[in-house]
Amino acid sequence: MILIALGSNMAGPWGSPEAAVRRALSELDRDGLKLRRASRLMVSKAFGVTDQPDFVNAVARIETSLPPAALLARLHDIERQAGRVRAERWGPRTLDLDLLDYNELILSKEPGPILPHPGIPERLFVLEPLHEIAPGWVHPILRRKPATMIRRLRSGSAGDEA
Repeated sequence: MILIALGSNMAGPWGSPEAAVRRALSELDRDGLKLRRASRLMVSKAFGVTDQPDFVNAVARIETSLPPAALLARLHDIERQAGRVRAERWGPRTLDLDLLDYNELILSKEPGPILPHPGIPERLFVLEPLHEIAPGWVHPILRRKPATMIRRLRSGSAGDEA
């Protein structure tokens, strides 16, 4: 299962944040990428740098024959088409696409993607739409399903071991 997180909180060449996420979903269904499922769009508060507009978020499940590094490069190309400029970490952006998981592959060496995405367990704006489209998905390292990670975050015990 290949999972992509999508987010936007600034208007850009593709329009409003909602329009940018919808357009990005269509971009995930062309040129060697096949969109299999997408969550509904949800609005969330900004993470990290909180003094900025709310985000529109979603998670998509895709299929592709591209290897992880090539897929990540493709995601960055889509972000650039949407007007993304990497200026401030966790700052406002027209589009953010994160490779969450690539068929349970575990990669920890840079350059290249870090898999699974290290932020998954601490981000409700990823976990909730992920649970919607793939409730049976299991984090390849933590061996936890989205519902378990959601409960831990909401209870304040995200760092506790099972």
